Amino acid sequence: MRNLLLCTLLLASLSSAANLAGTWRFEQTSPNGRKRVVTYVFKSADNKFTGVVATLSDQRDIVNGVIDGNQITFDTKFEFDDAGRLTPFKGEIEGDSLKISSVRLQPGRPPQETTLKKISNDTTYTPPPELARTHKPFPPFKAIPPNGLAKTPPMGWNSWNKFAGRIDDKAVREIADAMASSGMRDAGYVYVNIDDTWEAERDKDGNIQSNQKFPDMKALAEYVHSKGLKIGIYSGPGRKTCAGFEASYGHEEQDARTWAAWGIDYLKYDWCSASAVYHRDEMAPAYQKMALALRATSRPIIFSLCQYGWLNVGEWGEAAGGNLWRTTGDISDRWDSMSRIGFGQNGREKYAGPGHWNDPDMLEIGNGGMTPIEYRTHMSLWSILAAPLLAGHDVRAMSDDTKEILTNKEVIAIDQDKLGKQGVRVRQDGELEVWKKDLSDGVAVGLFNRSAAAARMTVKWSEVGIDKKARHVRDLWAHKDVEAPAEFSAEVASHGVVLLRVR
Repeated sequence: MRNLLLCTLLLASLSSAANLAGTWRFEQTSPNGRKRVVTYVFKSADNKFTGVVATLSDQRDIVNGVIDGNQITFDTKFEFDDAGRLTPFKGEIEGDSLKISSVRLQPGRPPQETTLKKISNDTTYTPPPELARTHKPFPPFKAIPPNGLAKTPPMGWNSWNKFAGRIDDKAVREIADAMASSGMRDAGYVYVNIDDTWEAERDKDGNIQSNQKFPDMKALAEYVHSKGLKIGIYSGPGRKTCAGFEASYGHEEQDARTWAAWGIDYLKYDWCSASAVYHRDEMAPAYQKMALALRATSRPIIFSLCQYGWLNVGEWGEAAGGNLWRTTGDISDRWDSMSRIGFGQNGREKYAGPGHWNDPDMLEIGNGGMTPIEYRTHMSLWSILAAPLLAGHDVRAMSDDTKEILTNKEVIAIDQDKLGKQGVRVRQDGELEVWKKDLSDGVAVGLFNRSAAAARMTVKWSEVGIDKKARHVRDLWAHKDVEAPAEFSAEVASHGVVLLRVR
């Protein structure tokens, strides 16, 4: 989930006045017409203050700090970089304005200043009328049958990890060209998925429009289809997406029809602001509402639930109509993020199978934050997990290492095995882990070394459910058969993997 304070405070920041107590607001309209409004409501006592910060989608957080004359200092600090460094905020009251500056902790980055205006003396936050819940109560939740899609984990590409809000029509077309020419399409990567920031406002009839970055979505879909690929799009059940654009609340059937008319094949549906309009026990039916809307179009559209693993989604994701569901917060292009998420999937295997998959988030392979050895571990682990394989790099500028990792057909075959079993950890010795994945023909075995030094690792075939001597053992990264009738041993690099297929 996008960090609320990262999205609002660093981009929007703060402001105040001679008397801090009251309601303050920052408003900004971007060149593409997107309106950003951040409201702060402060209470003060002696030299201390507390407050609520809220966005248009009614995502809220608490701030607090101290007052010294016309200066205020926020005790709350906000994470802004992958190193986990924190940036404090300070403010200066000038009449009915509060000028806020963030103290950047990275060398060479100047403070960022923003000014809020005081709009009232009200010290109690009240959501604006447009955020009132308008949906009717859901009927009792009942499972719906599968839609028949995603018999193996979906494979493709998603724009967010590399491009975030910089994605546009031209880049999507070029990515589609590169996927077709690079061998990625032929290796199985068929979905080209546009993430957040494509949206504009709705027209007078309530139909969702794409913004100027995407002047003709139907034409773009036709282009992607002409390359032998499929196209995906992004929305959410709330009023606003994670980046603050128009989402689907109250327009589910209308949006589904629009996407079907455009030729969309895949929907990523991100919870984000939906907590402002739905209660926790409405999450499953809110997702099911969109699943039913998609099916009513008669167009086959894969449905991806993005709600970060909340409320044990594996227990109801399939019943709600999902083909896959996120099990975690956002991944980042770092070893500790990838390994924490990937190795933390053990125990979820009972929820995965043909047509319904656990999703530990998209691939970071090729984005530069990990080594080739770590990226091979990333690819191996996601394949053992029967996870969706959605690349997130710039396919147009793909290195040979990245291409070799992503298009290793022997490894992809582990992920795409028709049995549809998610792998499990069978042994853990400190930071050395042995995993297995049952296949339609044999078993895949991964020897993972999470430690900071190379290590000798051994696996006996009896540990992974093979009672007889293995007749055929293949190292899938070395692309060679190995002799190992009763057990296998190898030196495994730090943060590395040896991935085997045993028949």
